Amino acid sequence: MTAPQRLTERKREAILQAAIAEFRSSGFEVTSMDRIAATAGVSKRTVYNHFPSKEELFAEILNRLWNSITAEQDMPYRSQAPLRKQLQTLLQAKLQLLADENFLDLARIAIAATIHSPERAQDMVSRMGEREEGLTAWIRQAQADGRLKPVEPAFAAQQMHGLLKTFAFWPQVSMGQPSLTQEEQSRVIESALDMFLSRYET
Repeated sequence: MTAPQRLTERKREAILQAAIAEFRSSGFEVTSMDRIAATAGVSKRTVYNHFPSKEELFAEILNRLWNSITAEQDMPYRSQAPLRKQLQTLLQAKLQLLADENFLDLARIAIAATIHSPERAQDMVSRMGEREEGLTAWIRQAQADGRLKPVEPAFAAQQMHGLLKTFAFWPQVSMGQPSLTQEEQSRVIESALDMFLSRYET
């Protein structure tokens, strides 16, 4: 990468970080491109060169959020391994993501920006569901192997996500509570596994 390209990437990153900070403190509607430029230490023209509109800048922030939600994507089902151990690994990765402050910042911004825009909210929920497909696929494979009872895979996956987010996402995003400690994470995981496997394991 040449020096001008590195400078361009640094400016783009500065703009994104400034936008995250401003959206977080003032909200999407109130934040202006002028304010983002000032916070980033660049000209307004530079901001528009990278992002033609505030909506496109916000979309890039959302894209980072979606790209973060991949904790379970690389967790293939293994027919010879215990179900509990496989799910435990998957849920630990999920809670590690939910404890990441950068992820939580992006999530707060995204949720706040959807309050006044039903269309934006629908898109966010839809895209988040797509990113959480990994657990659904795992459940489907375990069912095909005869190790989980018949149930709509997406429904069972949403139940599991709900069990985790009740403790490790919504209190942090909506009420500013601290992320769970390792001990608390383990307690949430083990409880969720007990409930899930007692209901669905054959």
